Amino acid sequence: MLAIEFPGSTRLIEELDDAVRNDCTTSITDALRQALCRLMRDQAVSLPACVYQAATDHYARREIYRSEDLGYSVIAMTWGPGQGTALHDHCGMWCVEGVWHGQIEVTPYELVQREAERFRFESRGTMLAGPGSAGSLIPPHEFHTIRNPSDSAIAVTLHIYRGCMTSCAVFNPSADGWYARDQRQLSLDQTH
Repeated sequence: MLAIEFPGSTRLIEELDDAVRNDCTTSITDALRQALCRLMRDQAVSLPACVYQAATDHYARREIYRSEDLGYSVIAMTWGPGQGTALHDHCGMWCVEGVWHGQIEVTPYELVQREAERFRFESRGTMLAGPGSAGSLIPPHEFHTIRNPSDSAIAVTLHIYRGCMTSCAVFNPSADGWYARDQRQLSLDQTH
């Protein structure tokens, strides 16, 4: 079990543990979303100071908790101004994401066609999410982009994954409207 101490960390872990003990994916992600919304409003829960420090050349990923017993992990992501992701998946893992600080743009995509290793997606609209909001991704509805739309402020999001997400598929657009899949290894930034 990996855990970083911060104000309210025990409460956060207890609530997430309770949610993950539900019996099906939908019940788990619903309970996690509700717990995350409560925790983000709770003034007694304060994420570690390191999550408010952006990296200059990439969005930062910091693991703040991992449950070996229940098999889930919690990653705080710090988005510098304008930083974002390519279109990607979660390798078949469910995920609940909440905005702790700032704002992010989330654009979900639907896979509408596949020919061998070529993929065609359709955007399902872009949502602007602010502090205290949370959503979930349940495969096969896991394709999306995330971006900090601000040109001056950071954003911090908390992501609870079914397991340790160490890689994902990234989809790179081509001129003909199709996407090519590339596997990307994900790294973690320092938590101190």
